[in-house]
Amino acid sequence: MNIIKIKFVVPLLVFFLVVGFLWHGLKVNPNHIPSPLINQPAPAFTLPQLFSPNEITSRDDFIGHVTLLNVWATWCNTCLEEHDFLLKLSNIESLRIVGLNYKDDTSLAKQWLQENGDPYHIVAVDSSGNTGIDWGVYGTPETFIIDKKGMIRYKHIGPINATIWKKTLHPIIIQLRNETL
Repeated sequence: MNIIKIKFVVPLLVFFLVVGFLWHGLKVNPNHIPSPLINQPAPAFTLPQLFSPNEITSRDDFIGHVTLLNVWATWCNTCLEEHDFLLKLSNIESLRIVGLNYKDDTSLAKQWLQENGDPYHIVAVDSSGNTGIDWGVYGTPETFIIDKKGMIRYKHIGPINATIWKKTLHPIIIQLRNETL
């Protein structure tokens, strides 16, 4: 093969390789980032509760319940977007929803829940963000499904809505509810 053909073929192959990677990237769901915590025990933590700062919340609060852990903050516009659905969910489902208030001002968080409604059984306060880091939180909102044994079974990045609930989260929760301790 002569030099002229090589100078033409190599850049053409590189071009098609780059186009292939970019094309594949268009098919990737940005809300699906695999978590190494799936099927692992929930990370250990002890945090004060928002409305009862002298009471502590820990991973022990998950034992015996299928739980949705929802990471949220008042500064998160998308959290407000999903909040109405969480309120509906807390009223129609016998589901334990625990909130993790992430890197937020506690007085603003209390006011926000009092004004917008409180779908949570417990709200843990992670002012420093360290617990969120242990859970692999990228931002807010993020939601984890935790089984009765305290194992993380699913992680959803982004807001929850009726479609995500029906297609993804609810079937997982039904399956976990039917499992025995």
